[in-house]
Order: sequence, then C-alpha cells, then structure tokens
Amino acid sequence: MKALLVLSVLLLVFAVPTAGVWLLGRWAKVPAWMLIVFLSAGWLAVVVGGILSQRAHGALFPETSPCHRIGTPVTQYFPPDSFCRHDDGELRTVNGPTGKFVFWTAAGTAVAVSGGAVVRRRRGA
Repeated sequence: MKALLVLSVLLLVFAVPTAGVWLLGRWAKVPAWMLIVFLSAGWLAVVVGGILSQRAHGALFPETSPCHRIGTPVTQYFPPDSFCRHDDGELRTVNGPTGKFVFWTAAGTAVAVSGGAVVRRRRGA
C-alpha cells in the first residue's frame, strides 16, 4: 500500500507535468532537444531551489539544523535561500555560492530555451 502511494505521488508530481510539457511542446513543433534541455534544466532548478530554501531547517530533528543553538531558521522561496536569524537579529545565509550558481544557471537555461523555442516558432524554422 505504501509503495502504491509513493508511486501515485511521483506520478502526480513528476510524470504528469513532464508529460504535459512534452506533449504541448511536440504539438507546438518544438524540437525534441529543446524540450529535453528545458525539462532537465527546469527540474534541476526546482530540486536545487527546494534544497536551498529548506537547508536551514532540521531534516528530522531540530538538533540537525545548522541554526540549532545559534538562532531560528528563516526560509526565502524566491530567490531560494535559507538563513539563520541570530539572537542579535542579523540574518546569515547557510547556503554557499555553488548551490545558488547551479540554481540560477538552471533557471536561466530553462528561460533561455523557452525563449529560443518561441523565436524559432515565430520564424517558422
């Protein structure tokens, strides 16, 4: 029963939007390579953004949080980041530049490819 629930959630969260974008793109005659790059970059941005925005929170126990004993975790969803609010009121990020770079590169790639698909479609190529 648990496996069926997990498969149902994966189907609804991952497969249905991916198939919808793929079918809509193929209907609009977008090349397959553009759809693959768009979907890969889009899902990468979603996953990395989720990780970046939740990093300050403890996974299962509050003791696993990087903010434990120094402050309270604060989440920002866009642009994705996590902070610790210290006792003096200062916000300090718990994310390094690498994760932010991966997020912005993936998000920029998804936007650029979708813009390229629009330009390509309007030119009739």
